[in-house]
Amino acid sequence: MYSYEDRIRAVKLYIRLGKRLTATVRQLGYPTTKALERWYRAYELSQDLPAGYICSKPKYSAEQKKAATDHYLSHGQCLAATVKALGYPGRGTLAAWLDELRPETRKRIVGKAGGVSQSPELKQAAVIELCTREESAQVIARKIGVSRPTLYNWKNKLLGREVPASMKRHNDSPQAPERAELERQVESLRRDIRQLQLEHDILKKANELLKEGLGLDPQLLTNREKTLLVDALRQTYALSELFARLALARSSYFYHRARLRVSDKFADVRRAITSIFELNHRCYGYRRIRAALGRQQVFISEKVVRRLMKQERLAVAMTRRRRYGSYLGEISPAPENLINRDFQAAAPNEKWLTDITEFQIPAGKVYLSPVIDCFDGLVISWSIGTRPDAELVNTMLDAAIEKVANRNDRPVVHSDRGAHYRWPGWLSRIRDAKLIRSMSRKGCSPDNAACEGFFGRLKTELFYPRDWQATTIDQFIEVVDSYIRWYNEKRIKISLGSLSPLEYRESLGLAA
Repeated sequence: MYSYEDRIRAVKLYIRLGKRLTATVRQLGYPTTKALERWYRAYELSQDLPAGYICSKPKYSAEQKKAATDHYLSHGQCLAATVKALGYPGRGTLAAWLDELRPETRKRIVGKAGGVSQSPELKQAAVIELCTREESAQVIARKIGVSRPTLYNWKNKLLGREVPASMKRHNDSPQAPERAELERQVESLRRDIRQLQLEHDILKKANELLKEGLGLDPQLLTNREKTLLVDALRQTYALSELFARLALARSSYFYHRARLRVSDKFADVRRAITSIFELNHRCYGYRRIRAALGRQQVFISEKVVRRLMKQERLAVAMTRRRRYGSYLGEISPAPENLINRDFQAAAPNEKWLTDITEFQIPAGKVYLSPVIDCFDGLVISWSIGTRPDAELVNTMLDAAIEKVANRNDRPVVHSDRGAHYRWPGWLSRIRDAKLIRSMSRKGCSPDNAACEGFFGRLKTELFYPRDWQATTIDQFIEVVDSYIRWYNEKRIKISLGSLSPLEYRESLGLAA
């Protein structure tokens, strides 16, 4: 019996939850969905519920109870069939009557919360007994404590519907070939289940030890990695099973197992490689790593460096292509392209390249304008700001002119056709310093490829691999400025004999 307050609370919650029956019942713990529908229909008629509503249950007489239990016992002991034949009561009610009137006929199996559970071994034994029985299926089901339909359902799941299960009683024992075939099928099922479990355990262990995804193909692993997997699973599976599944030769396993037990002779080199990689913005490939090791008097081959970097998972970030154009149209006559894609220089301050690149971070946009010397890639001067205006390029040019003010050097200053390099301030500075102007063709970035290459290296090594979410504009400008100084002073270039640009000039006795 539910009180008026209980019923009105359920109806209002049902309306508030968007008339979702299951959600309402789950939250309150009562009533049934059908009862809630009846309460809501009554509420819709008068916007209220009767105060004296009582949820009553049907009453059954002792004769009806006895008739139902007798029918159950004499017609196969099936709850569903008895309820369907008599039209009453529910299966739960009938089960309660049996416990009350005929408790000796109700067999129970203890299982997990939420329902009865039988082990796979019990199901397999029951199916074998069903297919090779000398008695009826009902007798076998009663011995196990399940219904006859459940027993046939197990048979269909394990052997398939096409495998017959004869209902005839045999006075003679089943023929040996039939029983052997059934046992063979059951054994085949067991093997399939074990193989699936083995495959799952291999993928799971590979994800734990090798940090590989669950979708990898174990056949593509190296023999060393396969050996690690075998050692991790040998307590659960036989070595022969693991060797067959991983396609690993027995000799290869014991070879790599012995190698793994020996101390790693490259342990110090691994630490040195990792340190060099981390201290240089994670942008050194195996060639520059090897050159840096050579400066520490550690001499190993490029192949060893590549293998150790692969094992330590030290990978340089890949290039990301992004187009940016600052062309605003022809606002003044453009000078001739004197560089003509020849970015080689025999001496410093012969050819200078300049351009502007943009960085977008969550805090805003930042622009960099450098001057690059074609002789060794040295960044002569640079300016960083938040606007790509005349002040940005003029400040950079003033700093570059100071470098050659006391010399007779008059370099060619090559740029694209942007408006920054045609404004009066830029032109007057070029003219006063007696520098020579050169410009790329319209919209042709390869004409300034060496400068674009510097931008690409900067973004690949510094900008793309990092997360700038919590970085302010001032902090980002400091990071870019620090990178350019490191680029000039310490970053190794293989083309310069594994020296940085400033080290290369010092080795030639040239002033920076």
